[in-house]
Amino acid sequence: MEKEIVYRTTFEILKVKEATGEKVQSPKEVADQFKNEAYGDREAMYVLHLNSKQRIIEKELVALGALNVSSICPREIFKKAILNSANGILTVHNHPSGDLEPSEDDKSIWRLLNKIGKWLGIPVIDHLIVSSKGYLSATEAGLMEKTTNG
Repeated sequence: MEKEIVYRTTFEILKVKEATGEKVQSPKEVADQFKNEAYGDREAMYVLHLNSKQRIIEKELVALGALNVSSICPREIFKKAILNSANGILTVHNHPSGDLEPSEDDKSIWRLLNKIGKWLGIPVIDHLIVSSKGYLSATEAGLMEKTTNG
């Protein structure tokens, strides 16, 4: 008696993570969500993944550095944004020194992330720096062109 071999294939549809966060309406509102992180003793970089209605899908810590530096890898910035089917992202990092002025390294990584985001179809909506002295929005400060995706 011959054995019959049956192969079964199961296809699962990827599930898009539902937005659970508030709608991003202004840089100040975003900065307010990062009040605790603003007082960190070392630099940390976060990414907010946004859906097409500008609602937060996920808040992700992507890098934790030292007092005045954090190693940022663009691949890590966009990895979960792709997995979350994000329509856009917003980056936030703190300056433990309290200084809100972006460094040349900050500006350089912002330009790179903007280019990658445009290429991937996941635009960077804004870059924020938060500190004990407040916040700086790259968009409000005229340090980047505002982009949207839908």
